[in-house]
Amino acid sequence: MTTLDDIDRHILLELQLDGRLSNQELADRVGLSPSPCLRRVRALEQAGVITGYRAVVSPEAVGLSITAFVRLTLSLHGADVVDAVEEQLRGVPQIVEAYLLAGDQDYLVKVVVPSFAAYEDFVRERLRGIPSLASIETTFAFGTTKPVSPLPVDYPVG
Repeated sequence: MTTLDDIDRHILLELQLDGRLSNQELADRVGLSPSPCLRRVRALEQAGVITGYRAVVSPEAVGLSITAFVRLTLSLHGADVVDAVEEQLRGVPQIVEAYLLAGDQDYLVKVVVPSFAAYEDFVRERLRGIPSLASIETTFAFGTTKPVSPLPVDYPVG
């Protein structure tokens, strides 16, 4: 684990809020000159604290108006089955997030599709092909109460 000081945490917060900040803007916001700021950002990238930069796209703007949270339960849990399931989940574009769970279900996946008919096709064509799948439970989201937010990096680590 990388040790982060207050300036590193401030850099992480600012970049999470706006990943398109120029180095000069970032340096001004965190109270550094540009060279040390850039060195810190590069060090955070090299340490794997910053893992990438991306655009956040509105699902509705690109025609993906249905969001479903799907809980999957497997009937078998051997290493070969789990590896095959996880590989398959990673390869499905409609699955935008997938989590391994503790508890009654094995996986929670977030799915985006353009319509309920498309979701039905998705279940029939993609989910039912998952090895050792015992059950599928779906909850549809009516709206977003809190969108993807910055990680609370201001909390002490450890």
